[in-house]
Amino acid sequence: MRRLLAVTALLTMLSGAAGCSTDGSAGGAAQGTGSTAAGTPPGPSGIPANGAVAGGNATQVCTVAQEASTTAVRTYVAELGHMLAAVGAGDSRAAEAARGRAEAALANWRTALREQSGRTNDPQLKTLLTDLGTEVSALGADVESIDETELDRLQQRLDQFCAR
Repeated sequence: MRRLLAVTALLTMLSGAAGCSTDGSAGGAAQGTGSTAAGTPPGPSGIPANGAVAGGNATQVCTVAQEASTTAVRTYVAELGHMLAAVGAGDSRAAEAARGRAEAALANWRTALREQSGRTNDPQLKTLLTDLGTEVSALGADVESIDETELDRLQQRLDQFCAR
């Protein structure tokens, strides 16, 4: 029973993290579409107030990586929920199928991060995406081994970088 409560709390927290948008409205990071070349004034940190990312194609790469992150987290959370429901119902076949879909969501996320790492010409973003891909690879669909803050932390690292 305690395990069920812990997993339910985890899924609730992760569902909230998965709801983050990439438009800055719910904690997402890709804010605005203005251009520093067009004279967008810097924010308090000296970084353009529109959230533009320096480094050539970094804005586009950030957008694709953030969208992949949001999709993967939503899918992962949904499939863990299906897996938990199937386990509760004693349906091991459905539980295994949901586990496979959860693992596939992580694999797709990792692939997208690696593809975008290869696409960017911003060395800091390349390093971040490579590191995130490695960390996503280490995640699994074992409910008992999930660090309840790990998915959120990974997504926040990308969001914070892309908000620069």
